[in-house]
Amino acid sequence: MTITMIPFAEGEALLDWIALTDALAHGHTLPRAEIADSFLYRDPDTLLSRAAWIDGLGLAVKSATIFPGNPAKGKPTVNGGVNLYSDSDGTLDAIVDFHLVTKWKTAGDSLLAARRLARPDSRNILIVGAGTVGRSLFEAYSAAFPKARFRIWNRTRENAEKMAADCPGVAVADNLEHAVRDADIVTSATMSTEPLIKGDWLQPGQHVDLIGAFRKDMREIDDTGLKRARLFVDNFDTTAGHIGEIKIPIEAGTITRDDLVADYYTPDAFARRSDEEITLFKNGGGAHLDLMTSRYILDAWRAAQ
Repeated sequence: MTITMIPFAEGEALLDWIALTDALAHGHTLPRAEIADSFLYRDPDTLLSRAAWIDGLGLAVKSATIFPGNPAKGKPTVNGGVNLYSDSDGTLDAIVDFHLVTKWKTAGDSLLAARRLARPDSRNILIVGAGTVGRSLFEAYSAAFPKARFRIWNRTRENAEKMAADCPGVAVADNLEHAVRDADIVTSATMSTEPLIKGDWLQPGQHVDLIGAFRKDMREIDDTGLKRARLFVDNFDTTAGHIGEIKIPIEAGTITRDDLVADYYTPDAFARRSDEEITLFKNGGGAHLDLMTSRYILDAWRAAQ
């Protein structure tokens, strides 16, 4: 049996952001995914494995090794791969580069929400956080909003300037409040545990896309922001009880589970109702999205052969 190996550069050359979001939308028309995560530890190193099974799409196990000491050896902190298995007989279809799947899954997740929730005439996009994900968001949002102007804000201006140099047409914002107030779309990918974005800054008609918070103690927006917006998530099961952005305010009584309007499995409700309302999307990720993304990557690879 020949197993397909898909490396980063060769795989990425075949991909398209709009096609990916269409594939993610299709994946959510299939039966709801079964998902499981497991962790193994050897202080300070970690092995994280995330598995998903979708009837009709197959199985995937995405494993990540996190070795904090690697940079001192000139090696990346995070490594790994995705094993993609056939839905019909369970055989191994492909091994896909970990970073390729993660990049396209993360930004594609947010882009699908923006295609449904942001105003189509959005022209000013603010990226909060100048890391690797911020650069991916620039690529993804540029595909769906080709006439948009981009600004980047980062705690360390030097890093914002580096990203602006790497991303043609991106300007650096010095004042986060002013930049948020001026934006049609705010997409945030930071490692903050305390809210950076204040609800009092939000304007009618905005779409807010939150990516950075992935642990139970992390948040990027304050309670006022949550209460002023209509709230959407990619998956109720992987966000409400697991991610601080949603978990903390629910436990505090600031919002309720019923305030989460829809996830991708309830597509009819996953929509903007008016040009004036504020929409907010929490990108939680999840192994089911890794599976959908990996299957899209493999399909694109096979089509190109």
